[in-house]
Amino acid sequence: MTISTTKKLLGITVAAGVIFSLAGCGQAPAESGGDAGGDAASDFLPCLISDAGGWNDKSFNQSAKEGMDSAADELGVKPLEFESANDNDYAPNLETAVSEGCSLIVSVGFKLSAATVESALANPEIDYAIIDDWADNDFDGEVDAPNIKPLVFDTAQAAYLGGYASAAWSAQSGVNKVGTFGGMQIPSVAVFMDGFQLGVEKYNEDKSAGVEVFGWDVATQKGSFTGGFDANDTAKQTAQGVLDQGVDVLLPVGGPVYQSAAAAIADSGKDTLLVGVDSDLAVADPSVAGVTLFSIMKAIDVAVHDATISASEGDFDFAPYVGTLENEGVKLSGFGDFEGDLPEGLTDELAALQEQIIAGDITVESPNSPNAP
Repeated sequence: MTISTTKKLLGITVAAGVIFSLAGCGQAPAESGGDAGGDAASDFLPCLISDAGGWNDKSFNQSAKEGMDSAADELGVKPLEFESANDNDYAPNLETAVSEGCSLIVSVGFKLSAATVESALANPEIDYAIIDDWADNDFDGEVDAPNIKPLVFDTAQAAYLGGYASAAWSAQSGVNKVGTFGGMQIPSVAVFMDGFQLGVEKYNEDKSAGVEVFGWDVATQKGSFTGGFDANDTAKQTAQGVLDQGVDVLLPVGGPVYQSAAAAIADSGKDTLLVGVDSDLAVADPSVAGVTLFSIMKAIDVAVHDATISASEGDFDFAPYVGTLENEGVKLSGFGDFEGDLPEGLTDELAALQEQIIAGDITVESPNSPNAP
């Protein structure tokens, strides 16, 4: 069966298995084989530049840092990590990384794309990688610099499982309403929302159910967005607008905006649950574990770790890395405190869906899924 929506959009692109019964469905993404410990060139210096969300976003910046730190520990080197306070810091941080002699520079997020391309073109001897972007700013179908490796994720696949699980939860409660909202409307955000809605539609089809989705329409590509990734009053108001529709599962996509969603849920006094993104939110931020049903994850840490190891070995491959369910680049977390309250048979249904997606029997076609430019 093929689940299709609209044609792929032009523009900037992008963000274990299901932990309980799906853990054996593939290997973590690897750039290189073998133990690099001690083999790294003595002058190898890996560097990482955050976007404005910072290292403590409980999301993709933090995950990237964890991957860089893990690789650096393995190699016995000390990385340079530049935390951007705002968009104006990207180019200066890249300039500093170059001047400090960085061998590998990893940029976190599409917002650094233009500055990363400019830096890479000016410094062809340096290896670059960028998360959630193809570095194709002129949209000609080519990465704009030959020394940049895109690290992108087909998050719609995991979000499809998440949408199905959310629909099952809401149907069991009798609410039959789930919702989502995003930070900025960019492919790496909207891809979560696409997969989420398609998974709800799959549940409705399989169960003859009528679970509604609020905050996003995959067909029109219109929905609720805060316009940024900050946890602020705008984000809280956006979350409240979706909560006002009566949803009992809410997917906020955009790093720290989950904090605003959690605050809106607390103020509402309702039993609405969150779905985390990028990292396992219940683990990354225990303060919201009690209201987090599960998380839709991207193995950014693994991708950064493996890219760093391969660069240290002189083995850096500029071919794009695309995280999927098959290579465990995207996945669902477990259900934490809610494991014992799941609808009967749900975990088996999710495992079967995952296998069908990996086998190609189900194709989750999001307009925002990563395709080679």
